[in-house]
Amino acid sequence: MENNLIGYLDRDTFIHRLSGVSKLICFLLLSVIGMISYDTRFLLGLSIFSILVFYWAKIRYQDIATVIKFILFFSVLNLTAIYLFAPEYGVTIYESKHVIWQGIGRYTLTQEQLFYEFNLLLKYFATIPPGLIFLFTTNPSELASSLNRIGFSYKISYSVALALRYIPDIQEDFRTISKAQQARGVELSKKAPLTQRVKGNLAIAIPLIFSSLERIDNVSAAMELRRFGKKKKRSWLMAKPLQKQDIFAILLVSLFVVIGISLYFINQGRFYNPFSS
Repeated sequence: MENNLIGYLDRDTFIHRLSGVSKLICFLLLSVIGMISYDTRFLLGLSIFSILVFYWAKIRYQDIATVIKFILFFSVLNLTAIYLFAPEYGVTIYESKHVIWQGIGRYTLTQEQLFYEFNLLLKYFATIPPGLIFLFTTNPSELASSLNRIGFSYKISYSVALALRYIPDIQEDFRTISKAQQARGVELSKKAPLTQRVKGNLAIAIPLIFSSLERIDNVSAAMELRRFGKKKKRSWLMAKPLQKQDIFAILLVSLFVVIGISLYFINQGRFYNPFSS
């Protein structure tokens, strides 16, 4: 059976047993400090920590292979675009210039630019995995209750949970239609040329989007008939109280945040500069 692109994986690990509130707080804290910091040592530590959490959560490469490929593709695309539009931005940041290769005009290759783009790559590995871990280990219903407990409207919280529940269904519908098309002789596998696969998948995706919108309308009508949203508050079946393990997880992530903030003052800014004398 093929894995879903993004969806909850029901496994028995201590990461899965954490409350949705604690996982959401940890995810937000790690994402914010990872986006703010440009300290290479700190980002490398965050990346290693994220990989360890993947291992503890029993999330295998096969479960996230497609997502990882998408992330790597857009990361390389972004890094290439940064060099094309600002090939000496690293020189400006670190206020020094060590040329590795003298190119044409301003397109030189410097240690500073490589170091800056390496930091950007580390930021992707430090900020994206916590989000994936959160999505793969948190039940959508528990996610809704978690969002509601930190202040979001229960209507918004429930909408997010419904969207996450529908993602696997839409993916399964897409696979079913794709296999039906291939059974009729329309080649959409890797054997077909890229342009043919793109056209074939678009032909499937467009009607699938319209059918999904119709399904959403039916669900909305059903919820309205059951008077959803008429009251200011609601109870949650999947809500979990915070336990000792949740407090420990929040404290551990808070330690990373404290280290990141401390490095900001030690480095006198967001950037760690190994080129300064």
